[in-house]
Amino acid sequence: MPTPSGHTTAILASKVQGTKVYNQTGDKIGHVEDIVLDKVSNQIMFAVLGFGGFLGAGEKYYPVPWSALDYSKDEGGYVIPMDKDTLEKAPSYAMDDLIAGDGASSEIRATTYDYYKVQPYW
Repeated sequence: MPTPSGHTTAILASKVQGTKVYNQTGDKIGHVEDIVLDKVSNQIMFAVLGFGGFLGAGEKYYPVPWSALDYSKDEGGYVIPMDKDTLEKAPSYAMDDLIAGDGASSEIRATTYDYYKVQPYW
């Protein structure tokens, strides 16, 4: 059964990884590279979107609050409510930085939720 945002209530992380991400006009802007879990609160801290590289070189990683992504059956992927230019201006990090300091204790989590104007889960 899908949630109000179109997510199913249960999904394997392996199925999410690699899923394409589109903007609201249907342009592919990247893919879900990984997801970061908050092991203490049992929440998804954020999805990590990857784009901008070629065959893994030069790719930037953008943490996006899970609640900012809506699954679209029509697109066969997630839709984010912003254009590629806005996403390119979003905070990006090296993959290792996303879990440094347990993620939650660093400023990355707060900066990410603030940029996307998403209500924090914590």
